[in-house]
Amino acid sequence: MRVAVTGGGGFLGSHLCEALLRRGDSVVCLDNFSTGDPENIAPLLAHPAFEFQQADVSVSVQVAGRVDAVAHLASPASPPDYLRHPLETLAVGSRGTENALRLALRHNARFILASTSEIYGDPLLHPQEETYWGNVNSIGPRSVYDEAKRYAEAVSAAYRRTHGVDVGIARIFNTYGPRMRPHDGRVVSSFITQALTGEPLTIYGDGGQTRSFCYVDDLVRGLVALLDSSELGPFNLGNPVERTVSELACLVLEMTGSTSEVKHHPLPVDDPVRRRPVITRAREVLGWEPEIDITEGLRRTVAYFAAHADRLAASAASIRGGQDETVPLAAATSASLKPQTIPGPAGAATGVASSTPGATVAGG
Repeated sequence: MRVAVTGGGGFLGSHLCEALLRRGDSVVCLDNFSTGDPENIAPLLAHPAFEFQQADVSVSVQVAGRVDAVAHLASPASPPDYLRHPLETLAVGSRGTENALRLALRHNARFILASTSEIYGDPLLHPQEETYWGNVNSIGPRSVYDEAKRYAEAVSAAYRRTHGVDVGIARIFNTYGPRMRPHDGRVVSSFITQALTGEPLTIYGDGGQTRSFCYVDDLVRGLVALLDSSELGPFNLGNPVERTVSELACLVLEMTGSTSEVKHHPLPVDDPVRRRPVITRAREVLGWEPEIDITEGLRRTVAYFAAHADRLAASAASIRGGQDETVPLAAATSASLKPQTIPGPAGAATGVASSTPGATVAGG
């Protein structure tokens, strides 16, 4: 099978590309590295079944040759990214999704959408089943991501009804693992970065708010299972084990052996208080459920972060005192928008300049 993966240079996208190659598929990776990282796919460039195409998916998605499936993962996914790039986030969720759907339509290909648990907003129903329609503030600061994904689901379902595109929708809950960016503002990466650099761990509110953390290998297995099916869904993909943010902080401190203190800050606007997926549909229809517990997942993630000490040091200042919308713009922007170079096979090099603030986001 030949699969086009938009946002394939991002955290989730690169892991999906790798998993598809391992099982014998061919992969066309599309990204502009506005939130992805060339290093994520550098080891794949020499693979004979891997192709990279620098692309702004909000402008067009063109892939030559046969395409059997399209996995649309292009979008910023962390609050600092989509709060810094609100219009680009809306564009990739709307125009970018439509362009990816048109690619699937032209090739009569399976199409899967990487949606998000954020479509539930700050849920009034707990835990969250796929039948829940959500509680979203359509004009709040987080709406640029929430509503972009809600529109992406709507237009994907409309393409299935109108044009017969073989669409599948995954609602992804908090996922963590190697290749997360230290400065991306998500709670796992921030806690690990702060613990390993001796900075205070930032907790919003009293730390009693909950999340359900799924290791990236488990999540990718779910995406592959959805890709191989003909099911629409939507399917919640996440770990149903609910933990408080304070519990996570304690686990990270224990795992790293850090003596960092914990500091509390006010809750961000519209930040969900509780988040846990019901995954009955994924278990029964896709035969999928998480297998890696948080202790093992954190061990692997901490090891990855510790092996990239240079990145930790560069990122520590940008997340000092908080994540989400409190991340200093200049520090985070300089970390994410520096010029990138992808080393090519046999010593060749492919220069890739990551996007300017006005470019469309296409990383995961």
